[in-house]
Amino acid sequence: MRSPERGFYGRVSGPDPAGADQHPERPTDRLRELIRDIRSSDVVILADRITSTFSDPYEVARAYLMKLGALLNLGRTAECPAVVDQADAAVRRASDPALLGEYHALAGFVSYAEGSLDRGVMHLVWANRALETVEQHDTASADAWRDLANVYSFLGFHDHARRAVSRSHQAAEAAGLDPAEHAAPDVGVRAAVSLDHRGDTERCRSQLVELLADLQRLLASTGGLSALRPDQLPYVEYAMARLAALGQLDAVLPLPRLRPVRKTALPEASDLRELSAVCRAIAERRPDEALTILDRTTVDTRTLGGAEVHRLRALAHAAAGRHTDADAADRTAFRIASADLERIRGLFVDGIAVRLDHEELRRTVGRYAGEALSDPLTGLANRRSLEQLIEQMSQDREPGVLGVVDLNSFKAVNTVHGHLTGDLVLQRVATVLIRTLRRRDFVARYGGDEFVVILPSTTLTEAEAIGQRLVTAVHDEDWESIVPGTPVSASVGWAELRVDTGLVDAFRKADRAMLDAKQRVAPYADRQTDVAQRPATTDP
Repeated sequence: MRSPERGFYGRVSGPDPAGADQHPERPTDRLRELIRDIRSSDVVILADRITSTFSDPYEVARAYLMKLGALLNLGRTAECPAVVDQADAAVRRASDPALLGEYHALAGFVSYAEGSLDRGVMHLVWANRALETVEQHDTASADAWRDLANVYSFLGFHDHARRAVSRSHQAAEAAGLDPAEHAAPDVGVRAAVSLDHRGDTERCRSQLVELLADLQRLLASTGGLSALRPDQLPYVEYAMARLAALGQLDAVLPLPRLRPVRKTALPEASDLRELSAVCRAIAERRPDEALTILDRTTVDTRTLGGAEVHRLRALAHAAAGRHTDADAADRTAFRIASADLERIRGLFVDGIAVRLDHEELRRTVGRYAGEALSDPLTGLANRRSLEQLIEQMSQDREPGVLGVVDLNSFKAVNTVHGHLTGDLVLQRVATVLIRTLRRRDFVARYGGDEFVVILPSTTLTEAEAIGQRLVTAVHDEDWESIVPGTPVSASVGWAELRVDTGLVDAFRKADRAMLDAKQRVAPYADRQTDVAQRPATTDP
C-alpha cells in the first residue's frame, strides 16, 4: 500500500486573486503558494516554523494540515501518523468546520494507506459532514472539498469524488475565487479510465470528452489552460492522448508549454508524460514503439490504477493486429481491476466486523452501567466499577482471581502509527478480551494499555488456562490491518482474591507476576507472549 516515493497527490490550491481572501496577510498563505509551485519540502520546513512560533489556533491548525498534505505528496508516510495527532489537537482548538473537514479528508487517506479502509471511509464521512456545516465559504472550505474529492478518487469512490468536486466549485464561486484553482481533471481522468478497465470503453470515451468540454467552458474567462495549477496539466494532456488512443483525434485543447518538473516534486507527472507518449504512438499507428515505452517505464499503480498499463498494452497490440495478445492483455487489465475492487470490499468487511464486535462489547458491558462506571474509549468498565465489584464480592464472601493484562511494547504502536491508531488498538484489544472471557468474568480498563480481569469463583489453575487463551487471542488477532509491521501481544499475571484480600494487595501481586511474564518476552518480538508460570498468591 505505501510507497517510499509517493503519497497523497491532492494539493491545496494556490493564492487567491487580489481581495478574494479575507486575511491576505496570513503566514500560511505562503505555504499555499509553495504548494502550488510544487515545493513540498519547503512547505514542511516553513510549516514547522509557523507551528513553533505562532499562537493563533487557526494558523497553527492550517499549518499542520498543509504539512500533512506536503508529507503525503513527498511519500513520507512514516511521518504522517504523528502529524495527524498534532493536527487533530490543533484543529480542535481552532474550532473551524472547514479545517475539520480538511483534517478528516487527509486523515482518511492516511488510514487507507495504513490498510484500514473502514476507518478511512469514516474520516471521509466526517469530512463531508463537517464541510456541510460551513456557513460562509472561503479558501479553506473550497480547498477542503477539493482534497476530499481527491481522496475519494484514490479510494475508488468516483461518484463521491465528482460530487465533492462540484461542491468545491460552488464554494470557490461563493468565495469569489478563481475557478481554475479548483478544477479537478485528475479526478475526472481517474474515473473515466476505471470504466475502461472494466470493459466500458464507450462511457470512458464520453466522460473524457465531457471533461475536456467542461474545462474549456470553465477556463474560457480565466486565460485558458495556463490558469490551471501545474500539477493538473499532465492530466489534461493525458485525457487528450487517451482519447486519441481510443480513435478520437479531434478532442484537443491548446496546451501551454509544460515546464519540466522534477520527479521527486511531482511524481505522477513523469508517469503521465510516458503514458501520454504511449497513447500518441498508438494513435499514430506506431504500436511497437508504444510497447517499447511501456516495457521501459515503471508507473505507480496509484496514478491511474494498476490496470492502466495493461489496457494500453491491449490497445497497442490491437493496433498492430495482434488480437490474441490484445485479448490476453485486456483480461489481465480486467483481472487487476476486479482484484482491486475485491480487496477494497475485503478491507471494508473486515473493518465493519471489528466495529460490530465493538458494538457487541458495548452492549455486553452495559450491565456495568453508566458513563460514570465505563471507560469512554473502549466501552469497558473503569476503575470505579472494578472497585465496586471487589467490594460486592467481599460482602458476598465470594473468592476469585484477579489478573493484570498489559500490552507489550505498546509505545511502539503510538510512535510508529500515532495515538489515533493506538486508540483503535486498545478498542480491538478490549473486544478480544471480552470475546474470550466467560460470561460471568469481568474486565476493566485500568489505565493506558493496562486491563484488569476478575474471574469470580475461579482457581489459579483455571486462571492460568484462561490467561493462555487471552494472550493467544491477542496475538492471533489480525493486527496488520491496523498497525502493519508492528506486532501486538500481551502479558498477564494473576493473584488470588480471597475474602480477606483487598484490591490494592491483590493488584500489586498480580502486577508483579505480569511484569515477570513480560520480562520473558523479547521486545518487539512478533510471537506469542508468556503467561506467568508460577502466579503470585496472597501467601507471604
